[in-house]
Amino acid sequence: MSENLETESESPRQAIVPDSAAGRRFDAVLAELFPEFSRSKLSEWIKSGDVLLNGEPARGRDPVRGGEVASLTVVLDTQTHAEPEDIPLDILYEDEHVFVINKPVGLVVHPGAGNPSGTLVNALLFRDPGLAVLPRAGIVHRLDKDTSGVMVVARTLQAQTALIEQLAARDVHRQYVAVVVGALVSGGTADAPIERHPRDRIRMAVREDGKEAVTHYRLRERFRAHTALECRLETGRTHQIRVHMAHLKHAIVGDPLYGGALKLPKGASDELVAQLRGFKRQALHAETLEFAHPITGEPVRNSAPLPADMVALLDALRDDTRHHAELERGRR
Repeated sequence: MSENLETESESPRQAIVPDSAAGRRFDAVLAELFPEFSRSKLSEWIKSGDVLLNGEPARGRDPVRGGEVASLTVVLDTQTHAEPEDIPLDILYEDEHVFVINKPVGLVVHPGAGNPSGTLVNALLFRDPGLAVLPRAGIVHRLDKDTSGVMVVARTLQAQTALIEQLAARDVHRQYVAVVVGALVSGGTADAPIERHPRDRIRMAVREDGKEAVTHYRLRERFRAHTALECRLETGRTHQIRVHMAHLKHAIVGDPLYGGALKLPKGASDELVAQLRGFKRQALHAETLEFAHPITGEPVRNSAPLPADMVALLDALRDDTRHHAELERGRR
């Protein structure tokens, strides 16, 4: 990592403490004066002396009188130590505050023990080296390695804080397309808490002691023995859609963790059999992402087309359904 990324600072920001705040704690008032930063980050800067009250250091618990000048020098240390790598990215939208990308199947989001390089973080650092000073290189949510589709990445701490708050408030619209086993007759809502599986640490599971997890789903296209669903996340737990659909006994096609044994429709064509047997990852795609721009507040909406393998799977399912419908009509 280049030397100039070890610490970055900017000109001090200043704000007047309102008279109405008299008697309140300095840290609470500061959070209202500079809402673009998290309370934890502001507390960190108070302790390091990068926040001044009338030109002097102050403690977070100190009461304010009103009328003082609060001065904040934003200091960002390197948070992400991954190396930049020239990995192509499909950028759907970008400005100085955010990237919106279409993540391909097979791209891991964060470096880890099994994937020290070749990840989305490495690609993002090559595209914008300044992301090194942001936690997780600006990533505010993730997609599984073999789930494709739309993700938003913050390019500034202010944007990252705002996007995290939107996600926590459930103000981000996230719509997925999933191909599941079974011909559903209606949509619905999966409201079942999710937590780590008690015995298999790789898997998640529906558990009474888990965290709240809500997935809304509706029919998009119905086939003989499968269904294409539109799924909307209300919460964002690890593997949420995959776990919920398996819990409903309609696992996602190809899911290596939650899918179970391969199920072939009776009389399936050779093409459909080949598609189902050859689909080795969860048939899940993050199709649409909509959020309020973290700085302007204007709506930002982006969609990513289905990847080629899901298009081919859906085509085979349509052909199979059409063929058997024609056979039924011929028997009448």
